[in-house]
Amino acid sequence: MKVITVVGLGYVGLPLACLCAEKGKKVYGLEIDKRKVDLINSGTSPIEDEYLANKLRNLKGKINAASNPSDCIPNSDVLIVCVPTPVDKKNVPDLTALMESLSAISKFIKQGTLLVIESTIYPGTIEEVAVPMLKKQKFDAYKNDIFLAHCPERIDPGNKRWTIENLPRVVGGITKEATKKAAEFYRSIINADVIELSSVKAAEATKIMENTFRDVNIAFVNEMAQSFDKAGIDILEVIRGASTKPFAFMPHYPGAGVGGHCISVDPYYLIEKAKQLGFNHRFLILAREINNSMPHYTIELLENELKKIKKSVKGAKVGVLGLAYKANIDDIRESPSLEIINILKTKGGDVFVFDPHIKKGSNVKDIDELLNKSDYLILATDHAEFKNIDLNLLKKHKILAVIDGRNCLDKEKIKSMGILYHGIGRS
Repeated sequence: MKVITVVGLGYVGLPLACLCAEKGKKVYGLEIDKRKVDLINSGTSPIEDEYLANKLRNLKGKINAASNPSDCIPNSDVLIVCVPTPVDKKNVPDLTALMESLSAISKFIKQGTLLVIESTIYPGTIEEVAVPMLKKQKFDAYKNDIFLAHCPERIDPGNKRWTIENLPRVVGGITKEATKKAAEFYRSIINADVIELSSVKAAEATKIMENTFRDVNIAFVNEMAQSFDKAGIDILEVIRGASTKPFAFMPHYPGAGVGGHCISVDPYYLIEKAKQLGFNHRFLILAREINNSMPHYTIELLENELKKIKKSVKGAKVGVLGLAYKANIDDIRESPSLEIINILKTKGGDVFVFDPHIKKGSNVKDIDELLNKSDYLILATDHAEFKNIDLNLLKKHKILAVIDGRNCLDKEKIKSMGILYHGIGRS
């Protein structure tokens, strides 16, 4: 039986560890957060996710979480690194967690181990960072002392249709043998295609391209929404019309901002690496600028509605619905809600926040208290609890204006109650 250690038990690593355990592998999890270690060993998910919670309950005792590399790395045949790779305040790639993980595990790794990096990285990271670090411990990846490969993570938190088990994967190794071994491993745990690429750089570039594609298209539709808004055209109606074309169009939707640890981060990895190589990604930089501007645009919409009733944000009681970066999860990484709240406070607004999935970040106990204390609303996250809200409650609590940052509320019903409404590209 192959022994697997997943390094980093977060949104990527924990589902992978569960899948490996379900497939009959002996599984360890290396995690520096001791609270997570204790929860996982007790069969409890540290992440609010029904899918994961059920998996861990059924797998109690089958995933051995640890915080000391010596407890698991020497026994492992396969190591999979799933640690965060964010950007810093200047949007420069931060590989600290990856480098610290590689440094820690390389001291205990055994010869012939398959080492796969799943963390998102820029093309060239494996060769420029991982290989030299392993070399310090006398492992030559080019001679297959260690089989070193990259398989970019593909996971969509909250997506019940596409899970870690049925999503196709791509792999690329430092050597052909490493590529083959990585592909064989993934084929043993997933029910989907595993594509072998010709180089590790191609695999590294794949994830960057996937998420940059989404970022660019979201920026395009965000810009179209602002343009159409001035022309009095409902962006959702246009998208619905364009979607009837059976080829060459893929619907993307505007919103109050782009968050999460992929779309809002990955383009910077390519932008920065290309800059080092002497290429300037003007298109990607512009897309990032547009998407980063959406929280400010959302506040502008509120300010425009307030002007109609001779009010301003200063001193306004504004309720913000949602902290998570996307619907029905508890992840706030790079969430535009945080920027929306910050802008409101900077402008002197009195801000009330509620997210049913993130109680610690909320400053009211429930949506009723938020509505009771607010005069104006900004819907920042399209949680089911907000999409399905009884809109009559808005009138009952005398809400004067609604900014629908996810275009998920009934525009006509809200306006029929005499409440000011503005969505992203629909008024």
